[in-house]
Amino acid sequence: MTGQSTGAPAARTGGRATTSTDRLARLLALVPYVISRDSVALDQAARAFGVTEKQLIDDLNLLWCVELRAPDPYCPIDLSYEGGEIIVTEAESIARPLRLKVDEASALLVALRMLAGIPDLPDRDALSRVIAKLETAAGAAAAPASKVAVEVAAGGGAPDARGHLGRLRDAIARGRRVHLAYYVPARDENTERDVDPMRLLVVEGSTYLEGWCRRAEAVRLFRLDRITSLRVLDEVPAQVPEDAEPRDVDAGGLYRPSPDDVVVTLELTAQGRWVADYYPCESVRELGEGRLEVVLRTSDTRWVRGLALRLGDQGRVVAPVELAAEVRDDASRALALYGHA
Repeated sequence: MTGQSTGAPAARTGGRATTSTDRLARLLALVPYVISRDSVALDQAARAFGVTEKQLIDDLNLLWCVELRAPDPYCPIDLSYEGGEIIVTEAESIARPLRLKVDEASALLVALRMLAGIPDLPDRDALSRVIAKLETAAGAAAAPASKVAVEVAAGGGAPDARGHLGRLRDAIARGRRVHLAYYVPARDENTERDVDPMRLLVVEGSTYLEGWCRRAEAVRLFRLDRITSLRVLDEVPAQVPEDAEPRDVDAGGLYRPSPDDVVVTLELTAQGRWVADYYPCESVRELGEGRLEVVLRTSDTRWVRGLALRLGDQGRVVAPVELAAEVRDDASRALALYGHA
């Protein structure tokens, strides 16, 4: 499940925090609002929904990607906002009741149960009612989903992640800054920093804090199972800059590569496959017999050399060849220290 917000702010509108739930409600209301008026001025619609014109244009661009199921063919919503006037057509079928196929109903129910498994989730009762209503409405189509067990471990299962999650929810609700110690696997080091929390995200089964990092002076994501300690600074209010942009994990994922990064290829044995789960990889390819080829990017190859030494016979650097040679030299020096030339 990617980009699922756990209820904390995803953006800021007119000084007020908004959530992904707010945006969904706005999108669902925007189409009938425009259709009922034939056309609406862009600035008028922005004021009506309490957003900036830029945010409204982002919503309209997202609506362009929506297709309404018709008998044949698929029918996209047609809209235009040229000249400052919003016009929406070919959206009449949005009022028709939704009919889910068995696979669609099952996928939706499994996703909702995964969401319900998040520790300390607000409005859990409301979510349970939604699941129950969907199961009743889906009837036999919901049967396959009932055979799937879903369990979510906070922050990927770190022992103290549940405590971190509760304290972070409290800090976000009260608008407090936090001080955390965070392990950075790319540099194999522990760091300390003050962070102004913005929201909590669940991405591919792991929970992340998104916030304004005072050390980096930028928006950063922190995986909860890599937070080694956390303290809420009750006396310091969070101060997220107005121009701080939440990361669009649905569109771009978690990792932001740089053109200056070194592209590294690793071959992993079945015992070394954990690397693909723990580090952000650009690509993963099965090689047979449980082996993997992974490609990742890094701005600093020192941690890759350390990773290769820790892997031992569980993996090796294939490319670039210069980096592979450096790893061999590192291994030779390490062996020499133990009298193994």
